[in-house]
Amino acid sequence: MNENQNTEDRNPAEIDWRQVLSPEEFHVLRQAGTERPFTGEYWDTTTEGVYSCRACGSELFASTTKFDAGCGWPSFFAPLAEDRVRYITDESMGMKRVEVRCANCDSHMGHVFEGEGFGTPTDLRYCMNSLSLKLRETQG
Repeated sequence: MNENQNTEDRNPAEIDWRQVLSPEEFHVLRQAGTERPFTGEYWDTTTEGVYSCRACGSELFASTTKFDAGCGWPSFFAPLAEDRVRYITDESMGMKRVEVRCANCDSHMGHVFEGEGFGTPTDLRYCMNSLSLKLRETQG
């Protein structure tokens, strides 16, 4: 996203996303694309902070819920609050999955999976694209 544009002050439905996002960000956030595993900015980040939607800035995940799932994408066991994300049944690619979107701007974040045995408090893995997120570091 262009750093000088403030999308938080605008209605997400009115934003021309091609003007705000890079082509790669647009593909993932607005066309439900997926970045290649082990290539994104945050897949192995352990920095403390809050992960926001790269498109609109809405805070979605805390670093305290991030864990290493070994899948090559940033993984979290819970969003900051349930009203921060919305869920859509995704039957593309010959499988049934649950897509996760930003509740504020409807951008694609990734998918959530259940019952994979990671031993997290929720037994969920929110498998997100780094291109969908922006980390705001906290001072610890």
